[in-house]
Amino acid sequence: MPLSTLERTPPPFFKQGPSAFTRLLFYSALAVLLMVADVRWKVTQPIRVVIATGFQPLQEAALTPSRWWQALRNYTSGLDAALAAETTAQRLITAQAERIMLADQLERENAQLRALLDLRPRIDTPTLAAEVLYDAQDPFTRKVVIDRGSSQGVILGSPVLDEAGVLGQVTRVYPLTAEVTLVTDKDAAVPVINARTQQRGVAYGSPQLHGMELRFMASNSDIQVGDVLQTSGLDGVYPTGIPVAKVAAVDHRADTAFARILLTPLAHPDRPDHVLLLQPMSTELPQIPAGAASGAASAPDALAGKAKAHGAAKGSKP
Repeated sequence: MPLSTLERTPPPFFKQGPSAFTRLLFYSALAVLLMVADVRWKVTQPIRVVIATGFQPLQEAALTPSRWWQALRNYTSGLDAALAAETTAQRLITAQAERIMLADQLERENAQLRALLDLRPRIDTPTLAAEVLYDAQDPFTRKVVIDRGSSQGVILGSPVLDEAGVLGQVTRVYPLTAEVTLVTDKDAAVPVINARTQQRGVAYGSPQLHGMELRFMASNSDIQVGDVLQTSGLDGVYPTGIPVAKVAAVDHRADTAFARILLTPLAHPDRPDHVLLLQPMSTELPQIPAGAASGAASAPDALAGKAKAHGAAKGSKP
């Protein structure tokens, strides 16, 4: 037998196809392409909606045992708490009766003054109650999933509140559920105003600190520990005057022109059970008339035409 026959490589037992390195490059490029397409053109949004709708019954079935256990525990241990809460509520109602009567009087006076000054009436925002199902599985975000979706009237960007203040904002909507980004998320930002000084700013989420941070405020700003920050209403999303956070610490640093201001959210992002959804203010505000918009757009052109005519007349003088 010739030696060349012994030096040949035997054929593979199974057909191997492309090499492992080639497949790694192909699937890596495909993954990058899908991520870019999802961010830019939302190509996977219909797939997300179909998958979320299809898995909704399975999620409900998986949550049923925990709900039964929670209901049983609340029934056995909540009777005494309910009686104590009823007693406390009766005391609060008695203590707040005077304040309620004073508030009614102030509301009537406010309505009369607004009518006298011909001011626009306040906007009544529609609301929708929802229950938190579970936390989102992404460890790098602070999001929860609620049991209301587009079929119940939830729209993208809806503000979400709890009994204490602003909890977050709806950032993804499915037919039966919706995803809420909490105010402590790194991508959350809420325009606020200081209730004491009426100074405006923007509160950003800070998951590293488990709270929020008021950024880009000058070091000499009049802000103190304990100041309450409310929504300013300038973003067209949140109504005006809803509590957002309280100033926890103020660090006037010498190496920068801005102070580091740490905030404590007044809502409870770590233990939300029931929430309230509002319609974004942009859906309730009156639309700008088309004539006014075209007039505002043509104003710079008119000013430019006048300037050119004035320059031509000035240059033609002897």
